[in-house]
Amino acid sequence: MGDFEIRVRGRIGEAFRAAFGELTVVLRPAETVLLGSGLDQAALYAVLDRIQALGLELLEVRRLPATPH
Repeated sequence: MGDFEIRVRGRIGEAFRAAFGELTVVLRPAETVLLGSGLDQAALYAVLDRIQALGLELLEVRRLPATPH
């Protein structure tokens, strides 16, 4: 499991944001950042499948450094 940052091109609207309810959505001027905490590989691939199904342009997927507990 891990924490991931997923960036897509453009600012997604409220309807699209609802499709990613388990993620933190951060809107930036030219992109949207989806932050997922504690995602396993299956959950990450499910998010990527949703991005593709919604026709969003994936810019980057990056695993965030583990935070000490």
